[in-house]
Amino acid sequence: MSLATAGLPADPDALRAFALACQGELKAARIAVRFKTLEIERLRCQIARPRRMRFGRPSERITRRIEQLEPRLEALEAGAAEEAAHAEADDPAAAIPTRAKPKREPLPDHPPRQDVAHQPAGDAARIRPACGGGMGKLGEDVTEVLDYVPGHFQAIRHVRPKFACRTCDSITQAPAPSMPTPQGRATPAMLAHLLMAKYLDHLPLYRQSEIYAREGLELDRSTLCDWVGQAAWLLAPIVEAIHARVFAAEKIRGDDTTVRVLEPCLGRTRIGRLWVYVRDDRPFRGGAAPAAVYFYSPDRTAAHPAAHMANFTGLPQADGYSGFEKLYGPARVKPGPITEVTRWAHMRRGFFDGWEQHKSATAKQALDRIAAINAVEARAAFAPAAERVALRRETAPLVDAFLGWAEATVWQAVGEVLAGGRVHLRDQPPRGAIQVHRRRTARARQQHRRKRDALYRSGTKNFLFAGSDAGGGRAAAINTIVRTAKLNNVNPEAYLRDTPTRIARA
Repeated sequence: MSLATAGLPADPDALRAFALACQGELKAARIAVRFKTLEIERLRCQIARPRRMRFGRPSERITRRIEQLEPRLEALEAGAAEEAAHAEADDPAAAIPTRAKPKREPLPDHPPRQDVAHQPAGDAARIRPACGGGMGKLGEDVTEVLDYVPGHFQAIRHVRPKFACRTCDSITQAPAPSMPTPQGRATPAMLAHLLMAKYLDHLPLYRQSEIYAREGLELDRSTLCDWVGQAAWLLAPIVEAIHARVFAAEKIRGDDTTVRVLEPCLGRTRIGRLWVYVRDDRPFRGGAAPAAVYFYSPDRTAAHPAAHMANFTGLPQADGYSGFEKLYGPARVKPGPITEVTRWAHMRRGFFDGWEQHKSATAKQALDRIAAINAVEARAAFAPAAERVALRRETAPLVDAFLGWAEATVWQAVGEVLAGGRVHLRDQPPRGAIQVHRRRTARARQQHRRKRDALYRSGTKNFLFAGSDAGGGRAAAINTIVRTAKLNNVNPEAYLRDTPTRIARA
């Protein structure tokens, strides 16, 4: 807990110690901000120099160097904006300045304008209630914000006329409209478009800045970073609510995939992880809406899934990753036990490889038996509870028969199928598995991976890597909202347009 939100002690000595601690915390915060500002300036200089060289002589190496540094700079600037938004929301007077802002230029003239008039409430524009005098128009304040309508940009002019009382000279004016972010000049639609382009279409902010410049909008990359950081701060409560909803389920499904993260100051990348957990009870006629939550971690140690599921009790369905094993079993008493639920897909994949590569007769028998189980499971999906129970009674003898056959032919199967190096005995299916496959979890992971790989292979290099660990965390947060919206058949960009408006009005 920050000292800024702690209660003041009554004892004078304790109060003195508290004041000294507050001074120490403030000094440490200012030093951290200073170091981050210096890092931002250093990266700007490193980017500016190869850009000057590139204009003199084209070089693929120089271009690649710029592409490595830009995401790191974006991550730092977006993180600084997010921290500033947190500080300003907690205590506007004590907010720590992050860095010098570029001069705010007016919006260009060519986008079409839409005026939104904000009149004083009731009859305040005509009569002064205190004295009964008539009001005359004194002038108006105009605030322009950038809006995005699919296909083009527009400027919205918030017009607030001022009215002065002819009797007592008092002035009446409607309050300024609520904006989704502190001191923001972007509408919710603009923020939604920016986030979708960065996190769904994998367009780095510096490339978006170049695209907007071609349309006559000079939006500095640092301005876009501010908007992303502020949007991440604004949406944080929604992400936390999705986290709570997913892990309140009785059964979840989990998976993870790799993501490249830039190493600071080294010009190379390392492998981070993006974890996804899905709650989806629709195949079982559950009443809860589906949801997916993403987490980022710099590595794949067991501490990460343990932290993710620290408050979860129930049935997680995951692959055979050893990091999950410490969570399973009755020894976990706080908050309660987690019962392992595995899947058949990993084991089936080994048999499939054995059949495809070596035409193993044993592997073919296994595939046929698993296909019979899958056929029953396909009929059970989305069926009413009673029908599902009846169908599961058909599955039980098929599973028993498979296990009996596997036990009788295990050494032959191991000798033939393991030639492909894919089957692991630890992946053998348990009796009473909740669901044979976990397609939606794998789809959530694979969708991210396929788009990432396809964009990189295509030569566009749109998806390069996360600029930092903090940038990976923001990507996980936005993906949480986007994927949850998709699971509920909601357009994620439309959701992100609507939600900040509701938050601003709250």
